[in-house]
Amino acid sequence: MAELDASKSLSGLLNGLAQCVYYNNPDITEELLKNELYPDLPQEEFRVLLEKMKGLLKSISSADMDVNQLEAFLTAQTKRQGGLSGEQAAVLSKFWKNHKSKIRESLVQQSRWENSLRGLSWRVDLQTQSRHAEQVNSPVAVVELELGRRGQVK
Repeated sequence: MAELDASKSLSGLLNGLAQCVYYNNPDITEELLKNELYPDLPQEEFRVLLEKMKGLLKSISSADMDVNQLEAFLTAQTKRQGGLSGEQAAVLSKFWKNHKSKIRESLVQQSRWENSLRGLSWRVDLQTQSRHAEQVNSPVAVVELELGRRGQVK
């Protein structure tokens, strides 16, 4: 039962870190995570666990690891002295499989500092006849690019 509680707490910690670090949720604080998930753990031990998980998440997300890379990385981490336990590696693996795409999207959005393409429309007009000339046949292409930042109102 304690192992199940430890897995749930670690999963909650990883979710909280993702909210705080990648999704910029200001309501999630270190103090909240400690009080809700690890109330009996001394502050210093919690801080060590928090920094360890933050570092692992940073490594995994910055490398945008696929399943095979993640498995190799976590296996190496379990073999290191002071590394992960098997249960922690399993929780991290499950977390990454569920959150990889959202975290990646968040990192891409955070790394953009300029406008990006929000929309594109185009048409080709062909004038075939006019009063002054019998056959014109001059095509005109009209392209409209809409630039802006994500979340910006048109």
